[in-house]
Amino acid sequence: MDPLILRLGLAFAIGTLIGLERGWRERDAPGGSRTAGIRTFGMAGFFGGILAVIASAFAAPSVFIAGFLGFSAIFAVFEYRETQRDNVFSVTSTIAAMSVVVLGGLAVVGDFRAAAAGGAAIACLLASREVLHGLLKRLSWNEVRSTLTLVAMTAIGLPLLPNRAIDPWGGFNPFEVWLLTVLAGAISYIGYIAIRLLGPRGIIPASLLGAIVSSMAVTAALGRQVRLGDSLFMMVGGACLAGMVSILRVGLLLTLIQPGLVNSIFLPMCVASIVLGAIGAILSLNTVAAIPESPARRNPFDVAALLIFAAAFALISTLSAGLVQHFGAQSVLVTSSLAAVADVDIAVLSALRMGDSSIDPVLIGNAILLALATNGVSRIGLAAFTGGTKYAVGLALASLTAIALGAASLLV
Repeated sequence: MDPLILRLGLAFAIGTLIGLERGWRERDAPGGSRTAGIRTFGMAGFFGGILAVIASAFAAPSVFIAGFLGFSAIFAVFEYRETQRDNVFSVTSTIAAMSVVVLGGLAVVGDFRAAAAGGAAIACLLASREVLHGLLKRLSWNEVRSTLTLVAMTAIGLPLLPNRAIDPWGGFNPFEVWLLTVLAGAISYIGYIAIRLLGPRGIIPASLLGAIVSSMAVTAALGRQVRLGDSLFMMVGGACLAGMVSILRVGLLLTLIQPGLVNSIFLPMCVASIVLGAIGAILSLNTVAAIPESPARRNPFDVAALLIFAAAFALISTLSAGLVQHFGAQSVLVTSSLAAVADVDIAVLSALRMGDSSIDPVLIGNAILLALATNGVSRIGLAAFTGGTKYAVGLALASLTAIALGAASLLV
């Protein structure tokens, strides 16, 4: 079949997809009372494709520009009359129709994959109106500002930073440090937003979602609940689930940054997370208790906290590189374990950056596993401080079992 026919068919399909959403919203309106529906949007996509073919055949981009401007003007006039009649203020359909024409042209003479993806994205965005409006109502201004900060730090901050090591040992690359810091903060922020939107109630959802932000914070919050008289087994189960999510979070960072390392340490991480998840589910699955206060109440993308994280990350990275140069590759195990006492993300990201050097990847993987084990032990100490001996003992039995079985799996 002629590729041109397939591309024109894609242009028509893009318009029809977006028209399906637009038409569904006005499905109860009588015929002839709306500017555009499925058929009009479908033909708009096809129209954009035809314009692109003519413009390409005559090497005259002005043909497409003139056709696009004419279509936009006609559509805007009809849309204006409709909004005047219904006394509403919205330009969404007009922008959607203009996008359909452009995507139709792109599908025929440009990257058809980008056109298809763009059409699907616009359709999903239009269909998510209620969800997005509900999101804006539930988020505070500080959270919206944090979202904008995340975008600015990524799109504006990163290009301004030098992408080279500026210390004698090659450990402090400002671009890499900031990129990985923003990545870790973004994962935490996504978890925070999920908690705000879902409003977690109960040990299982609160622990799972809260640990995306900080498993240490979840452990401390559940310990405080033990002090207040809540069920010891439920709180230990929630802390185990938080530990499981902490391991999965590290696995996600590995997959995004150094996927080649995942295979070498997948088995012990998988075993440890399954053990913690199973124990946590057994202890807390049948509970209906509510946590009065979310363990992740603080916004994780706070600028001050992010700068502290970046400074600590840069310090640990530089220290690791210096120690490796003077004392050999084995010193990365020491720096990773020390850093993991406070924050497992800093330890893991620092170890991953060492993977770009001549250090054996197996040693880097062992450093990450040691960091996870050290962080698990530090959570036991935090549990003793916040929830008492019984809470700490319960978490210790589960955590040490997971660590032991994970270590044993290395022999396989």
